[in-house]
Amino acid sequence: MLGLGPIAFAAPWVLTALAALPALWWLLRLTPPAAKRVRFPALLLLRGLIVAEETPARTPWWLLALRLLLTGLVVLALAGPLLNPRAALPGAGPLLLVVDNGWASGRDWPARRQAMEALIAQAERQSRPVILLPTAPLPGGEARPPALAVPAAEARRLAQALEPLPWPTDRAATLASVRALTAQGAIQGTAHAVWLADGVGDRSARALAESLQRLGAAEILDDSADKPPHLLLPPATEGNALVARVLRADAARPDPVTLRLSAADGRLLARETLVMEVGQKARDLRLDLPTELRNDAASLRIEGDTTAGATVLLDERWRRRPVGLVSGRPEGESQPLLSDLHYLDRALSPYTEVRRGTTAELLKRDLAVLVLSDVGALTGVEAQSVDGWVRKGGVLLRFAGPRLAQHADSLIPVRLRVGDRALGGALSWSEPASLQPFPAKSPFDGLAVPPDVTVNRQVLAEPALDLAERTWARLADGTPLVTSERRGDGWLVLVHTTASPDWSNLPLSGLFVDMLRRVLALSGGVAGGSGAGGGAALEPVSLLDGTGRLVAPTATAFPIPGNAAADIVGPRHPPGFYGGEERRRAVNLSPAIAGLEPLGPLPTGVARSGYGGRGELALKPALLAAALALLTVDLVIALALRGLLIPAAWRRRGGAVAGLLLALALLMPDVARALEIDQAVKVTAETHLAHVLTGDGAVDDTARAGLEGLAAALNLRTAVDAMGVVGVDPERDELAFYPLLYWPVSDRQGSLSDAARSRVNAYLRGGGAILFDTRDQAAGGGSRVLQRLVDGLDIPPLAPVPPDHVLRKSFYLLQDFPGRSTGSDLWIEAREGRGNDGVSPVVIGGNDWASAWAVNRNGQPMFAVVPGGERQRETAYRFGVNLVMYALTGNYKADQVHVPAILERLGQ
Repeated sequence: MLGLGPIAFAAPWVLTALAALPALWWLLRLTPPAAKRVRFPALLLLRGLIVAEETPARTPWWLLALRLLLTGLVVLALAGPLLNPRAALPGAGPLLLVVDNGWASGRDWPARRQAMEALIAQAERQSRPVILLPTAPLPGGEARPPALAVPAAEARRLAQALEPLPWPTDRAATLASVRALTAQGAIQGTAHAVWLADGVGDRSARALAESLQRLGAAEILDDSADKPPHLLLPPATEGNALVARVLRADAARPDPVTLRLSAADGRLLARETLVMEVGQKARDLRLDLPTELRNDAASLRIEGDTTAGATVLLDERWRRRPVGLVSGRPEGESQPLLSDLHYLDRALSPYTEVRRGTTAELLKRDLAVLVLSDVGALTGVEAQSVDGWVRKGGVLLRFAGPRLAQHADSLIPVRLRVGDRALGGALSWSEPASLQPFPAKSPFDGLAVPPDVTVNRQVLAEPALDLAERTWARLADGTPLVTSERRGDGWLVLVHTTASPDWSNLPLSGLFVDMLRRVLALSGGVAGGSGAGGGAALEPVSLLDGTGRLVAPTATAFPIPGNAAADIVGPRHPPGFYGGEERRRAVNLSPAIAGLEPLGPLPTGVARSGYGGRGELALKPALLAAALALLTVDLVIALALRGLLIPAAWRRRGGAVAGLLLALALLMPDVARALEIDQAVKVTAETHLAHVLTGDGAVDDTARAGLEGLAAALNLRTAVDAMGVVGVDPERDELAFYPLLYWPVSDRQGSLSDAARSRVNAYLRGGGAILFDTRDQAAGGGSRVLQRLVDGLDIPPLAPVPPDHVLRKSFYLLQDFPGRSTGSDLWIEAREGRGNDGVSPVVIGGNDWASAWAVNRNGQPMFAVVPGGERQRETAYRFGVNLVMYALTGNYKADQVHVPAILERLGQ
């Protein structure tokens, strides 16, 4: 390498080609003359036989200089110039690259790959071999081949094929590989070791650094100080909320973290930000969601953190399943503590959505579990409906009681003896019975049985050969307490005692709640624990790659057992979705990681730096690009000099062409004016919805998509024929063409100029209406920005929309005006005048209506609406329809209210 100050050349011998530039100068001096068309009359052949002395045409000096510059740039580029070149690698042995390519490396993999390529290029310039040693186990758990020293070109190919993997590194195995290199004599001379670390520490990290230091000079590249790795744990469920916990390795500085909850189709359901303070390594975030949105959730991610550890996949276990309750004992309705539904409601409400009603009413809605408490024999129609619902995947949970003991039907898992077994009765025991530990095949396996839980009365099952297989819980004397039967895709579950404390104190214990939650987990084809069928293998459906994206499963991914533990993630079982459509399980990486620690202190003498601090810049691409640009210019000039750029016919008519161009230049203002007039005629002849351009691309795109969705609703539901959406700029566009302007408030929008204020004031005075949307939930502080925007505008005194205002009934009857969010008042002119047919020139609110109206190209909503879901979105559309009708038709609806008074006056 040849160094000249801050610039060095990787291949300095190429610079010898610059010596050929003088010879090139001599060759390029001459240029052939341009071809000419010469008439050839035969009679003139004998004229002009005397050959005149000809002087060859010479290339212009500026063209010659251009071509020499082009040649010089190509030569310099091929010499491999480097700006701020790094010093030569220490030592004379191979370059050893230890690369962390586990889950935490995905967040900065492009920088890691760039660093590998730079180091390999430096080794190539010094003709040194390279040893590439990744630290993550191979997919499928295959044994890693021994590391070998290879030429730099081969090492570059291996580095380009290296990708981050979605499981932890195995630095202990890497340490053994480094020691094996030394023992086998694979390293000749003093090596230079570079460890591209991911910032996560473990017990082998310091030992690995010490082992690398013994090989020669060692350095570590790590950017975790500026961008610490995060780990997102699977969220806990608290009522309607999901509570997520975020861990980080380094707590030395504040760190804002944004969580995104998304549906399976990519729709954003929720987005919240938390700030991890100095010294805080873990932080919880609560996401409150309606049941409909929570049940659509498929993934929770840390925004901008592209790792498998920052992604949590969600399955049925995180969905809030609706449960229907039906009781056959109405005598407890006036006294809640005597009602069996009271105890079921208290046990289930924190974890699911509880609905009450009759069996027929409940089955008309989506339902995961149907609970029948002491309901005797169902009617034929009811039994048929419930049986069909169970066979499709529902879970029917029944509790015994006097009615069921006397009038059992076919919707129970086992045959019952007529009557019940009570304390002191004919089929009785002398003292209350306790529970046995739950069997291994039961969904209740693992729950602790409190010794004080006893049963005084129960219904008995008839003996049968398969009774033991259908029993999930037993009393101490062996009689079944909970039995079950698989029917179709669903379950029949019977608790042989009541759901109230009449026959047992089980409903008063925490075990009652845990048992109900295990039964709920059976719904939807998902076994909450090691229930029946839980051991069946689940095939991989879609897996997370090293950057946290869902991809198709690879051939190295193996099925998991249905009762696999949460820490099964590894090379054979990557994180992702396993199972099928009816039974799908999410396997996440974070439960398999015990903790998240920083890399920790390193041995003395080991250099440590980030990926972006190496400073070397290759100038070859820039020089080749400049040479290509000069080559294009030279080609154009050469064609022009030879007369090939402009056709001869055009050259003969050069004056006419120039005149035509001059005429077009003079007529351009008139053409532009004609186009403006045509646009004005178009927007006045047809109804267009308009929004004010704010300069914020995201806000403007949302406004356009929102008005397009509103226009589609208007065309579908009303007589309004909205032809399109137009974005207008008050600084330069005429506003009078549009009956209504939607003005989203953005903090990126500057104050209006005097000309824009005059144009907006003229629009308001001329009968126009503007909806100012401060988007309070999306752009906090929108009210302050609005005050700056309306400074100098003729804004009348405002008041909230009164209950009887025409805006509430111009098309739909509305009580409130929600958008993507709710809670913001809607303000209109306090005293509507007679001008503009009583339409308020200004409407101000902050519910972000455009986001609620916005649709994509497929007509699907673009943003989640909270807290009311799709019902709230429908109300937002109705408000938009009312607003457009109000702006177009004025207060005619209000006039209809006064029809009797008007007729009375006409009669007088």
